[in-house]
Amino acid sequence: MKRLLATLSLLLLLTGCSGLRLIETQVLAISTLPANAPPMTGVRYRFERLPSQNQQASAEPVEALVQEALARVGLMRDDAATIYSVQVGVGVQPYLGDSGGYPLSQSWYGAGRPGGYGSIMWGSGMRRPGVGFGMNMGFPPSTSYRYEVSLLLRDLRNSQVVYETRAVHFGPWSDTRNILPVLFQAALKDFPNPPAGGRKINIEIPY
Repeated sequence: MKRLLATLSLLLLLTGCSGLRLIETQVLAISTLPANAPPMTGVRYRFERLPSQNQQASAEPVEALVQEALARVGLMRDDAATIYSVQVGVGVQPYLGDSGGYPLSQSWYGAGRPGGYGSIMWGSGMRRPGVGFGMNMGFPPSTSYRYEVSLLLRDLRNSQVVYETRAVHFGPWSDTRNILPVLFQAALKDFPNPPAGGRKINIEIPY
């Protein structure tokens, strides 16, 4: 009997850790490239950092994630020969949320705009929503996280921004290394011809 109970407990544990989680992002992208611009496959770029970003140790890990996302849409990094630069902004901020995961303080909403890498938390931990008092009941408030990433593609010949995109996600997970790639992927959806206005993009990833 004890062996049966242990087996059932293990199965329940494995079942609880399997499956997919839905990462919902709000994305707004604006392009000044010609309408119906062709794919930018093979176009080369280099990263452009703000002075404050040069002093942050997380700059290179973040740029590595962006480089992977840009490669998926055809762009190639070339620090020596390019006419485009990419400026990255990332913000990750914890907040106390209500039962729906929204900030308790409406005055907080929209805080922590990305402009550097200073608020990055390279955590390996992960929380998934559960059922029980204190999580869904909203007391005590649970900690959630607001993620925001932005990308600016600039033409170095005239210093004009030709593509701007931003993605925002609210969720209970703190595993930044898994969440940020999804946001960069969502931010570059339909590049270089994004639809007008904001939109919601959902991407599933493993727990």
